[in-house]
Amino acid sequence: MLLIPRYILRFHIGPFFFGASVVTFLFLLQFIMKYIDLLVSKGLDGFVITQLVVLNLSWMVVFAVPMGALFSTLMAFGAMSASHEIDIIKSGGASLFRMMIPVLFVGCLLTLGLFWFNDSVLPESNHRAKLLMGDIQRKKPTFAIEAGQFSNQIEGYSILARKTDSASGLLLDVTIYDRTKPYQMNIVSADSGQLRFTSDYNQIILKLSHGEIHQVKQNNYNDFRKITFDFHEIAMSTSGFLLEETDGDMFSRGDREMRISDMQVIVDKNTEERDSAITRADRFKNSHYDLLVNGKLYISPFAGKDSVTISKPAFRTTIILEKISEITSSLVMFLESENSTVNDRENRIKQYLVEIHKKYSLPVACIVFVMVGCPLGISTRKGNFGISAAISLGFYVFFWACLIGGEKLADRGMMSPQLGMWMADIIVAFVGIILILKINNESLTIRSMIRRIKKNLWQEKNELKK
Repeated sequence: MLLIPRYILRFHIGPFFFGASVVTFLFLLQFIMKYIDLLVSKGLDGFVITQLVVLNLSWMVVFAVPMGALFSTLMAFGAMSASHEIDIIKSGGASLFRMMIPVLFVGCLLTLGLFWFNDSVLPESNHRAKLLMGDIQRKKPTFAIEAGQFSNQIEGYSILARKTDSASGLLLDVTIYDRTKPYQMNIVSADSGQLRFTSDYNQIILKLSHGEIHQVKQNNYNDFRKITFDFHEIAMSTSGFLLEETDGDMFSRGDREMRISDMQVIVDKNTEERDSAITRADRFKNSHYDLLVNGKLYISPFAGKDSVTISKPAFRTTIILEKISEITSSLVMFLESENSTVNDRENRIKQYLVEIHKKYSLPVACIVFVMVGCPLGISTRKGNFGISAAISLGFYVFFWACLIGGEKLADRGMMSPQLGMWMADIIVAFVGIILILKINNESLTIRSMIRRIKKNLWQEKNELKK
């Protein structure tokens, strides 16, 4: 009884891993090309680069798994259709729905696994990747001295070596401008020098041989001193040359570095603050309205927009006008402040709701791509790589465009976060349902579906009349 499901799933294993691997590789290649200059210029070791790549693989996997599901269903059902195995299975009494059950079941498992990964692993990886990238960007380039060129990499020092020996690290005919002291500049010249790090790599020691030091006071150029030496050492700080790890607890997390539960707490808090601001604004408006009506003034509904009728002449007109101006200014300032608070909280709510629904909608793409891939593979009757890759790429680009477009529209308030993040899944699922119904019933067309729906509605209408 499980022979056919096992047989169908066996066709999916290879194409799934191949499709997911190709998409991951393309994202990885794009990432490396984007940051290659930064990684190379900083003189990072292989472990740090590998760590950065592995941390960024997390978000690549989230996008690659749905693509693998789409590609595998296209390849598997296309190959089975080309070899007429689909026709054989259908002649045995199995419908397309029954053939899709094991694939949909695996798609549901992928959805659950990807949702867990998206909510538990991805936020932590994004946070650590952001911290590591910040550490790399703060790191200074590798310290190096080229012959005949000044090196200003160490703060406060300009070093010139007219000749260098890369094998031994020997510097010949060295000149150093030392500006580390605000009131004095030292110009050091030596026949040769040798660079080395201290054991803790916190300082660079430059050991010079046979030279002299010229000391000049910045505020008094007549105060000049010349010192000759046979051996002299200069200790320079290596601050910024080593990769210093940042404490992750010192930095707040963004929306892509948080779990759904954490973001929901922020959404609830901002919703409460927004509602409180609206309540305060309404209460303030009502209190001032009562003061105007029940106090000294009555704004006639039949008068002009800016006209006022005095109902209780207890105050002079000037005092009343001053009171109106005072109340109006206070009201406007308070309402503007509360309106700014409401808009800020609304934007934050939308921002986090978009990310929350994205964490749900991306895993569900595994199911909707299975719904599209199975009937498309059968209809094309091609199980080769080219056709499957082209169709997969087309649907994936369309899905991604809908996802990014929905996110932008939701962030700008032109669409609700729910619709913006689920729009791509809804459209692809609708296309999949149409294709499944069409393939399962080969005589079914869009026109026949419309006629059938009209017929059912007409029958229901007649039954209601009876």
